[in-house]
Amino acid sequence: MNALVTAEDWARHRREQLGALPAVLRGTSLPDILLPYQRELLASTATNPLTVADKSRRIGATWGVGADAVLTSGATKAAGGMDTLYIGYNLDMAREFIDVCAMWAKAFAPACSAVDEFLFADQDDKGAERNIQAFRITFASGFEIVALSSRPRSLRGRQGYVILDEFAFHDDPMGLLKAAMALLIWGGKVLVISTHNGDDNPFNELINDIRAKKRRGHVVRCTFDDALEQGLYQRVCLVTGKEWSPEAEATFRAGIRDYYGSDAAEELDCIPSQGSGVYLTGALIEACMTAQAPVLRLTCPQGFELQSDELRRSFVNDWLEEHLKPIVDKLDQRLRHFYGFDFARSGDLSVFLPLAEERNLVLRAPFILELRNVPFRQQEQILYWIVDRLPRFAAGKHDARGNGQFLAEYAIQKYGALRVEAVMPSQPWYLANMPVMKAAFEDRTIELPRDADVKADFRLIKQVRGVPLVPDNAHTKGSDGGQRHGDAAIAGCLAVAAAKSDVAEIDYRSPATDAAREDGPPDDDGDERGWWQPPLGAAVRGSI
Repeated sequence: MNALVTAEDWARHRREQLGALPAVLRGTSLPDILLPYQRELLASTATNPLTVADKSRRIGATWGVGADAVLTSGATKAAGGMDTLYIGYNLDMAREFIDVCAMWAKAFAPACSAVDEFLFADQDDKGAERNIQAFRITFASGFEIVALSSRPRSLRGRQGYVILDEFAFHDDPMGLLKAAMALLIWGGKVLVISTHNGDDNPFNELINDIRAKKRRGHVVRCTFDDALEQGLYQRVCLVTGKEWSPEAEATFRAGIRDYYGSDAAEELDCIPSQGSGVYLTGALIEACMTAQAPVLRLTCPQGFELQSDELRRSFVNDWLEEHLKPIVDKLDQRLRHFYGFDFARSGDLSVFLPLAEERNLVLRAPFILELRNVPFRQQEQILYWIVDRLPRFAAGKHDARGNGQFLAEYAIQKYGALRVEAVMPSQPWYLANMPVMKAAFEDRTIELPRDADVKADFRLIKQVRGVPLVPDNAHTKGSDGGQRHGDAAIAGCLAVAAAKSDVAEIDYRSPATDAAREDGPPDDDGDERGWWQPPLGAAVRGSI
């Protein structure tokens, strides 16, 4: 069954299905606490060290797993009891699961404590200690159910039954799975449960590996229609006090599918969408690339920052004159130019990505400049050298996190706060600006250099809980062997945001200039455009 099935078809199907049952089981009677697909899931976790639940949204799978957790941790060690370690991707999920387990514990009446909130020590990415709020229920068996942080290290030193909920939406799903697998050595078990988040997401890859016999485990699959056939809407009616009928269920089904729209296949039918998870597909990126624009790369040797100021400035200036000047000299003087700058000093790259706005509004990158291990002062030198030569420079945006803030501040002081912005990228900022860049790719209104490393950077943009960004732990190795962190993609997003910003150029012509334009000869300085550009920092923001 799928979205093409009409409400009338579904009502007829359910009436025929129920008509084939013995009379005693017809109607809305629900004698079993758990529905068949919930029982199938618990049967799999009882017999398989690794179970993967491929499921629709909101069908009560995790609710059934709560019963499994209580039965597991409430049992003695001789009866197969063990700790249950639940990991969702946020605090609300943890609290909800613990509350469900508390409900099941009361229903089963095993001796247990009330829900306990506690703090456990964790470390951030820089090794700094911090306390994480968590929840637990302890049992007379000596075991407990604990809801932990969604970080692989939270499983370190623990043993038991691990539940990874909404696995496809964790920041580091494969790191979690690797940590969980270690618990199997001493008799633990692992349940991975999730809806899909794209065909190239680790969750779908895990399912494919198990189905292809590349990895041991068992997959339990339940779509929204499977759940309906096994009594989901009858259970909804029981809880809400509504009267069940095939027609009412058909209306309910049609309404839910209408709410999900084009996402119904992935959210309800367990069909991973193409390219979801990865924000920009490889084909989409390549369609907006050209071999006519180069990627220039400057890598300074170790210890270069210890050389004298004169030597460093001379070296970089010679490099710019040799490699960049021939390209900059060919820039179209009639077009407005923008840029994005993603800063790094060591490890990752600094990337300067300029965009020229063509007459047809296509944003074309005449080149991309990548800097590795370039000293702070030389990055400032390079920035000024290029921006001073960008025709009709209109706006630029800098990633001002960390060390990048100093260069962003210097650029604002030199070119004006109305033209240059220091951006502190956050989830709201990405949510507002990444879709604008994606639309440019989809509309073919952006053109980038054809380069494998640049493509790989843009492919690193992921949907993380609905926000498109480059995850903190997403790193690749470039063709030069150095580390990359989606640097060109971040610079590209900043550049597109600069191009879409509401910055207007002041266009002033004196009568003499207009007369000169009519006669045709260039101005004294050789400028045939007749444009008057305001002093640095004098651009205005607003529509004209």
